[in-house]
Amino acid sequence: MTEDPAARRMKDDILAAVPALRAFAMSLSGNPDRADDLVQETMLKAWANRDSFTPGTNVSAWLFTILRNVFYSEHRKRRREVEDADGQMASRLATHPSQDGHMDLVDFRVALQQLLPDQREALILIGGSGLSYEEAAQICGCAVGTIKSRVNRARTRLAEILAVSSTSEFGPESRWSTALSGTSGATDER
Repeated sequence: MTEDPAARRMKDDILAAVPALRAFAMSLSGNPDRADDLVQETMLKAWANRDSFTPGTNVSAWLFTILRNVFYSEHRKRRREVEDADGQMASRLATHPSQDGHMDLVDFRVALQQLLPDQREALILIGGSGLSYEEAAQICGCAVGTIKSRVNRARTRLAEILAVSSTSEFGPESRWSTALSGTSGATDER
């Protein structure tokens, strides 16, 4: 079987560009092994996409563009990666069960409805809507001190209803904290 002359020419042009590609890859990466990988990836991509090359145009420019794109794509990808050769970071990763968060939200909504209307209103304006105390006071038609008092009483009452005694109880439940720390202990069951 004879090789197509255009395919043969493309192959020759790609191979002829290897030294210049390697020099360019070295200037980008600063690492000989990384440069070789970039050139190899460029050649594979070029050959796989040779049908997209416009005959009569500059093959080297096309190859340099591919190499540059490969380098920057991998560079962006590597910025998000974290080296974890010994597996320590991976061993600390855990996903909390979503049903606990859903149930906590249901509990919170029920507790929120148990607050006095003026306390609930103040808490939602400050904590939920992110308004300042001054803005909330203006909306409610009362003094800033009154809003601060209502928010404080609402937070205290929510903590009582939800049986939260300290800020350390927020976040992963105690059974997850125990599991993540690798120690044993009693767990809170709902």
